[in-house]
Amino acid sequence: MPELAEVAELVLWTDAAEWDWNLHNIAPVRHLDPDRVRPRDFALSGRAGRGPEPGAEVVFVNIGNAWPFHAGFLRMIQRLPTIVVLHDMTIQELCFDGMERGLLDQDVYLENMRRAHGQAGVEAAKLVLGHEMGAGALARTYPGFELALTHAVSVVTHSRVAQQSVDTVSDVPTYLLDLPFRPSLRRPEVYRSGLGPLRLVQFGYTGPNRRLESVLRALASLKHEVDFCFDVMGKLWDTGYLRNLVNQLGIESRVTFHGFVDEGFLDQKLQQAHLVFNLRSPTMGEASGSQLRIWNACAASVVTNLGWYADLPDETVFKINPDREAEELKSIVRSLYADPSRGNGKALAGRERLEQIHNPARYAAAIKKVAEKFPQDAAHSLLGSRCSFPGCGTLN
Repeated sequence: MPELAEVAELVLWTDAAEWDWNLHNIAPVRHLDPDRVRPRDFALSGRAGRGPEPGAEVVFVNIGNAWPFHAGFLRMIQRLPTIVVLHDMTIQELCFDGMERGLLDQDVYLENMRRAHGQAGVEAAKLVLGHEMGAGALARTYPGFELALTHAVSVVTHSRVAQQSVDTVSDVPTYLLDLPFRPSLRRPEVYRSGLGPLRLVQFGYTGPNRRLESVLRALASLKHEVDFCFDVMGKLWDTGYLRNLVNQLGIESRVTFHGFVDEGFLDQKLQQAHLVFNLRSPTMGEASGSQLRIWNACAASVVTNLGWYADLPDETVFKINPDREAEELKSIVRSLYADPSRGNGKALAGRERLEQIHNPARYAAAIKKVAEKFPQDAAHSLLGSRCSFPGCGTLN
């Protein structure tokens, strides 16, 4: 946001009841009601110094998969033309969590599923509503991002996979930008100590697709030949199950579940780590903010050779084939135990990529260019017949 505020007139909008007032040092913050806000409201917010007529405002809306942050905005973009920044391809959890809490209309959701996926999509969604299937399982076949395209003038994605997925179902203009991350002012040391156990880390919002169970089983098979300690930080989908698994595998003395930790503690652990596990199978299609944080710490990581991760330069990460997950994980751990410096080159190359490709100023300049194309993209959207979702052509 600071970099974007330097190149454009920026106003921040939220439906949250409160926010960090330090944001006002960057740009004015406005509160909105997602069900009543109108395009004119956005335009009037940017009138300062422009005379009596409102300016032509470009509205960017960030859509992820967490109902507290995105449910209101998902409702809003069903009726207003916006540029959608698509952070997650799979937003079915957002939809079902929102419906459960009365934040999204079930009939509208089912009609959107019918328009996007036909009756098969509706029947699959009803299985989730009937508690016969989980939303995560539904998302593997019907990811749900199509529900964010109702009135999209254009879409910003952060991975080639996501861009191609949008292009497959719609002719809305798409823009592929590298996800930004502000690197630390001081580059951490790349060197990891060769003394003591191999230090391993995993962190973040961890569901089954993050492959933690597979990592634990692979490490357990190495417990008699590799001295390691494994720190797991963040929210887990089933902490009780994983603790029991660790006990059954006989590695409870080597694995620590920290839960949520502050950023300083997390960065310290990353800077000490010989290897960070950042696996995704199946991949959810979008870029990994976790990977950018790993590179910021000058740490080596192992990723699954799928989606956005498959496009990463080989010199920046270790990659494994999902069909040979256990064997290749064990091979990497063994090689690092034999030579803890083996990951240094990848850690350094990753940090350099972070600084050059993912810096916020580069991203802000690209966002400005997307905004400048809004008039022609809006004309394209009006002329095209791309949208088959409910509400197309009817702005309230």
